[in-house]
Amino acid sequence: MSRAATKRLERRKLAWYLRPFKWLLWFITISVLWVLVYVVVPPPVTFTMLADSKGITKDWTGLSGIDRNMVRAVIAAEDGKFCSHDGFDREAIEEAIERNAKGKKLRGGSTVSQQTAKNVFLWQGSGWTRYVRKVPEVWFTFLIETIWGKRRIMEVYLNVAETGIGTYGVEAGAQRYFKHGAAQLTPREAARIAAILPLPKKREAISPSGFTRRYGRTITARIGVVRRDGLDACVYE
Repeated sequence: MSRAATKRLERRKLAWYLRPFKWLLWFITISVLWVLVYVVVPPPVTFTMLADSKGITKDWTGLSGIDRNMVRAVIAAEDGKFCSHDGFDREAIEEAIERNAKGKKLRGGSTVSQQTAKNVFLWQGSGWTRYVRKVPEVWFTFLIETIWGKRRIMEVYLNVAETGIGTYGVEAGAQRYFKHGAAQLTPREAARIAAILPLPKKREAISPSGFTRRYGRTITARIGVVRRDGLDACVYE
């Protein structure tokens, strides 16, 4: 083989070895730009919305137009350490791993930040796709915690979270269930919306029964704790 042919072969090998790094660089660049855009632009649609066969009902509402009871209810129900963690509640993750290892009902340790990253930039799903999603979920969680901050994370979460069949965001949820906007939610109403967030297609905020009703009452009580201890302070700094 000639010297020129050897050099060409070496260049091809180098290009092949560098290809994964180029892909990684592209991913990092695009993801950072994507997150930066959503600092000021409301996410127009998500993969979850696009996959919803029931359609999309939503109405973007800034945090100033959402009753503080709703923020407190979400923190009480979903992420009591929202203001103190960096996007990851390591204690909750360890507890979830231990519980799942014992063969008990699967339970995640996702924070509001992680749920927001998943809802906005990634996809839903269970099984092996759930594990594939975890790596980019960690990356996007780190980005929004670094670039957005707590207030924007909460604002986006409250606007993209599924609150009913074909219904997204607490404004659309409040209109659907209580016939008024999210700006006038009572603690009880906010707690009922928060209670259905884990299973919005199977739970109803109107005349709930069984677990949903009991859980709603628990969240209503916890709202007082969030208010008393200032666990939502980072959202309003």
